[in-house]
Amino acid sequence: MKSETDRSGARSSGVDIVTSHRTGGESTFEWTRARDGVLRGLTAAGILLSAVVHLELYSVQGFKDIHIIGPLFMLNAIAGLVIGIAMLVWEHWLPTFLAVGFAATTLVFFYLSVTIGTFGLHEVLNGTSQVMAEVAEWTALVLGSILLVLQLWKYVPAGWLGRR
Repeated sequence: MKSETDRSGARSSGVDIVTSHRTGGESTFEWTRARDGVLRGLTAAGILLSAVVHLELYSVQGFKDIHIIGPLFMLNAIAGLVIGIAMLVWEHWLPTFLAVGFAATTLVFFYLSVTIGTFGLHEVLNGTSQVMAEVAEWTALVLGSILLVLQLWKYVPAGWLGRR
């Protein structure tokens, strides 16, 4: 690298070094991106785990042979994989909205199958697959809802709901 001399006579290597000063705007932006990234990653992990559990139930545990439920489990697995991957690659509110809807819908149908049964299937609460999917879906629902509110907050006009 070529050295240069500035007006004060000090030598410079020709490389600009940008120092980061912790101003309110920069550190807030960095913290917000990190927070959103963690929430996005954990939400996606919950959705992907739910999808993998449903795929395993379909292909390994024989749910593919259950009328109506089998195709729905495969649809759940495919939708979960698509939504989970979309959460990781697209920083937009739409995948988050889909993830929250996916988690809520899956939980509702799980609890319906436990209580009254759905399409002839009466599920139990205490199996390993059930607990893994349930925890994953609750994680995706809660963290995804928080992320969705944070993502949509920027569209709220100033002055509404205490927004500055």
